[in-house]
Amino acid sequence: MHIIRHFTPNWFAVTMGTGILALLLGQLPWPVGLHAAGLALWRVNIALFALFSLLYAARWAIYPRQAMRIFSHPVMPMFLGCIPMGLATILNGTIMFAHDYGMALPLWYVDAGLSVLVGLVVPLAMILRQSHRLEQMTAVWLLPIVASEVAAASAGQLAPHLAGPAALEVLLAGYGLWALSVPLALSVLVILFLRLVLHKLPHEDMAVSGWLAVGPLGTGALALLLLGRDAPAILGGDAGVAAHGLGLIGGLLLWAYGAWWLLMAVAMTCAYLPRRLPFNMGWWGFTFPLGVFCSASFALGAQTGLGIFFTLGVALTALLGVLWLLVGLRTLQGALSGALFFSPCISHKPEAAPQLVPAR
Repeated sequence: MHIIRHFTPNWFAVTMGTGILALLLGQLPWPVGLHAAGLALWRVNIALFALFSLLYAARWAIYPRQAMRIFSHPVMPMFLGCIPMGLATILNGTIMFAHDYGMALPLWYVDAGLSVLVGLVVPLAMILRQSHRLEQMTAVWLLPIVASEVAAASAGQLAPHLAGPAALEVLLAGYGLWALSVPLALSVLVILFLRLVLHKLPHEDMAVSGWLAVGPLGTGALALLLLGRDAPAILGGDAGVAAHGLGLIGGLLLWAYGAWWLLMAVAMTCAYLPRRLPFNMGWWGFTFPLGVFCSASFALGAQTGLGIFFTLGVALTALLGVLWLLVGLRTLQGALSGALFFSPCISHKPEAAPQLVPAR
């Protein structure tokens, strides 16, 4: 019961990191056996997602008041975005490994709906129920926002396998989901840079959070590239040609901006090295943002024909594999010892809610 009482949505970051590695392994043509390894990892990811969903649902059923406190905590509700993003990796694996497009379509609708819900509810809770200050801000603010663009990238994966109105519906919804996420995420990145300049690096507990800044840029680029790739066949005419060009140019711009943030994330992590970084579930932030940046690199390589993008993608995928092993082993140790099952929402005492109208 202790595990259920303290189970928090940041555990779904495990499915995000595991799922994106499975998808990357599944699309690499060599060495032999990587596709099979990706398939096996995808199946493990399904089991993990099912287990975590049962545990988190049990927490809401058995401890509803304590579960509800998440919306008053300034950090934990951000990880609700990990749920639809973890589901998206299973959905994309259904397309890549199982080729079951009939199953993938309803999964995508569920994923898109959850992404929009989280992207609205969590920011609203930030405004109405939480207390925030600029010096306390970290890149975890991006998590509930990015879920919609991850669903947009999944729309780009799914649309070419559909026919008729369903293909057009998913394609257009993908662009809509992209618009719900990327502009707001870019705004958050501007504020995040200001916070870093004024207040320097976050506390060691949030050291890995800088990597999360890569996520919306890698995913935003990937979604534009995939949707633009699909547009000529689905939209046709001038609109399809324009969408293809916009996808390539826009994807390249976001990818380059993501490369800057990736280099900054590496540099900021190195700045923490003289200190001892405590392990926590936030370390999974090393994996998914890097993984979607790899996916965007592969998509750019496929559409431009330039081998440099593919070579970089392979190198970063190898780095991702090492990071996944490191973080996965530490997570397994923490899970077996019970040290990682802790819900800060239970002991958190929220500050007074801001007044909706000025006091007289």
